[in-house]
Amino acid sequence: MTLKHTSFLQYLLLLTTVAFCDDQFLFYGFTQSSLNLDGCATITNGGLLDLSNGTAILNGHAIYPTPLNFRKSPGGKVQSFSVHIVFSIFITYPDLSADGMAFFIAPTKNFSDARAAKYFGLLNEKNNGDPSKHIFMVELDTYKNAELQDINDNHIGININSAISLQSNISGFYEDGGGAFRSLTLNGNKGTQLWVDYDEGTTQINVTLAPIHVGKPSRPLLSTTYDLSTVLSNSTSYIGFSSVATPINTRQYVMGWSFGLNKPAPPLDVSKLPKLPILGPKAQSKLLEIVLPIATATLILSIGTLVILVVRRRMKHSEVREDWEGEFGPHRFSYKDLFHATRGFKNKSLLGEGGFGKVYKGVLPLSNVEVAVKRMSHESRQGMKEFVTEVVSIGRLWHRNLVQLLGYCRRKGELFLVYNYMPNGSLDKYLYCEDHKAILNWDQRFRVIRGIATGLLYLHEKWEKIVIHRDIKASNVLLDGEMNGRLGDFGLARLYGHGTDPQTTHMVGTKGYLAPELLRTGKASPQTDVFAFGMFLLEVACGQRPVKKNEDGNEFFLVDWVLEHWNNGLLIKTVDSRLQGDYNIDEAYIVLKLGLLSLHPLASSRPRMREVMQYLDGDMPLPELKPTQLNLTIVALMKNNGLNSSVVSYPQMSSSFCTISGLSGGR
Repeated sequence: MTLKHTSFLQYLLLLTTVAFCDDQFLFYGFTQSSLNLDGCATITNGGLLDLSNGTAILNGHAIYPTPLNFRKSPGGKVQSFSVHIVFSIFITYPDLSADGMAFFIAPTKNFSDARAAKYFGLLNEKNNGDPSKHIFMVELDTYKNAELQDINDNHIGININSAISLQSNISGFYEDGGGAFRSLTLNGNKGTQLWVDYDEGTTQINVTLAPIHVGKPSRPLLSTTYDLSTVLSNSTSYIGFSSVATPINTRQYVMGWSFGLNKPAPPLDVSKLPKLPILGPKAQSKLLEIVLPIATATLILSIGTLVILVVRRRMKHSEVREDWEGEFGPHRFSYKDLFHATRGFKNKSLLGEGGFGKVYKGVLPLSNVEVAVKRMSHESRQGMKEFVTEVVSIGRLWHRNLVQLLGYCRRKGELFLVYNYMPNGSLDKYLYCEDHKAILNWDQRFRVIRGIATGLLYLHEKWEKIVIHRDIKASNVLLDGEMNGRLGDFGLARLYGHGTDPQTTHMVGTKGYLAPELLRTGKASPQTDVFAFGMFLLEVACGQRPVKKNEDGNEFFLVDWVLEHWNNGLLIKTVDSRLQGDYNIDEAYIVLKLGLLSLHPLASSRPRMREVMQYLDGDMPLPELKPTQLNLTIVALMKNNGLNSSVVSYPQMSSSFCTISGLSGGR
C-alpha cells in the first residue's frame, strides 16, 4: 500500500506546481487549476498546456494566477529575473506557416480588446506599439508577416509594447566549444527549450534556445539592453503565454515552466515532463518493415498486368507540374484532397460562377479548415496566363484586407486556386439586395471602404513590388466573419518594380470602372486602380451599380447622377435611401467627394492611395477643384488626343466636372 501511495503522489507531482517560495516556481505539466485560462487555451488529460486547441480565429491565454512583485519598492527598478520553458509547435500542413506563440509580462490579465487571431492575442491595430500597454514579450513565430516586418517564418524576437520585434533572429543555438550556429526548426512536434534572462544592473535581456536534450548554451541567441523599468511600470505584473489559433490547424504546447526572481529559474528535468501526443503518421513496427516489402513484391509479381493498366489509367488524370511552380512557393494541394473537400465538386457546394469558372465551398479533410476552391479550365476567359499571374502575385502577398491564397492544384485542362473561405460572401449582394433583405449599415460600409483602401495602399506602395489589381469592384470584395472587407480575384493583376514603368498591354477590366486613359493607351497604372476605387466609393455610398439601363434601354451612369445632384446642392441625397438617414453625414460627404476626386478624367489629378487614407482618416482635408483651370485642361487633353466626349466612358463626366464650384462646396 505504501509503494502504491508513493507512485500516485509522484504522478500528481508531474501534473502540479512545485512551489519553493513567493519569488520562484516550477511546473512539470499543469492542472486545470494551475493557471488562469481563456479563449482557446486548455489543459490536456496528460497535463500539457495547449494554447490553440485546434480552434480557428481565436486567441488563447494562460497566465500565472498570482501577480509578481518585480520591484522591491514602489518606484524601484525592475529586479533581475529568469525564465525556463519547454514548448512544442506543430502545424498540420508542413508546407504552410501560421502564427506562433509568445511569453509575456503585462500589468493585466485582461486582453479582451486584442484583435482575434492577430498580434499574438495581446494587441490590436490601434494599440500596437502604444507605450501605455507596458507589455514585454518574447515571440516564437512560425509565420512571416510582412506587415509586422518579420524576417522569415521561423524566428524568435524580443518585443516591447508591439508585435513588431525590437530585435529578432532566425531560430537556432550556438554550440558550446566551437561556437558553431545550429539552426532549429520551431515547427516539428518536438520539445524545444527557451530561456529568458534579465539583469537589473546591466538591463541586459538574453534569450536562448536549445533542443530539449541539450543543456543551456553559454552564448544567447538574442541579446540586447533595454531598461524594463520603463516598460513594467506597475509594482506587480502578470506573466504567461499567449497564442492565436489560425485556420491552418496549429498546436502550441507548453510542457514545463520555471521562474526565478533575483535568482536563476529552477532547471527543468526533461525526463519528468509530460509526453507530447503522436501527431502525423505513426511509426511502423520492425516486423511490418520486413513483411511489407516481401508482400509488395509478391503482389507485383502476381498482378503485374493489372498494376500497369491501373497506372496507365491514373496517368490520364494525373496532375500537371512544371518547372515554374517550384519558384513561387504557395502550397500545392492534391486533387484528391480538393475532390473530397468539396464533396466531388457537387452543386450543393457551389458558391458562385462567372466567366472565370466556378467557386465551391470545401472543408479540408485533415484540418477541417473551410476553404473556397476556384475551379476553371485552360480555355476559360481567365485561363493559364491569368492563373499563373494569380499564383505568382497573391501567393506571396499577405495583408489583413486581401483574400489569402492558401494554395493551388493543376490537372489536365483544369486549374484550381484555394483561398480562405469568406463566410459572408461578396459585398455586391449586400449593396444590391432586395429591400426586405439585410443590408450593410453605414459603419460597416465605411469600415469596408477603409479596409480596401488600406489593402490597395499595401499593393501600390508597401510590398516589394507594385501590384496593379485592374479589377476593383464590389463583386471582388469579400466579407470575412467580422464583416471586414478583403480584396480578392487577382487574375488580372500586373506586377512591376518600384521606380519602373508598367508595360503597355491590352485593355482589361469591367465596364464602368475603366479610366479614360485606358481607352487611349491600354496602359494600367496605380492611378487606373484609383479611378476604379473612386467608382467603388460611389457604389458603396449610393448602393447603386456604376452602369444601369433605364426604361428606354439607354445606359445610365452613376457618376453623372452624383455630379448632377452635387451641382444642384443635393449631393447628400445620393446616399443609399435604404439607410433611412442613419449614417454619419461628414463621413458620407468625404466618401462621395473622394469618389468624385478619384474619378477625375486626368490621372495626374487623382490622389494616390496614401493620400486617400489621409482623407479617410481625417488627417488631411480634401482639396478644392478649380473649374476654369480644369475645363481648359480637359478640353486641351481631348483635343490633343483627338477625342470627343463619346470616347470617354462617362459622356457627361468632363462637362460635369467643369461646372462644379469646388470640391468643398455643394453640401
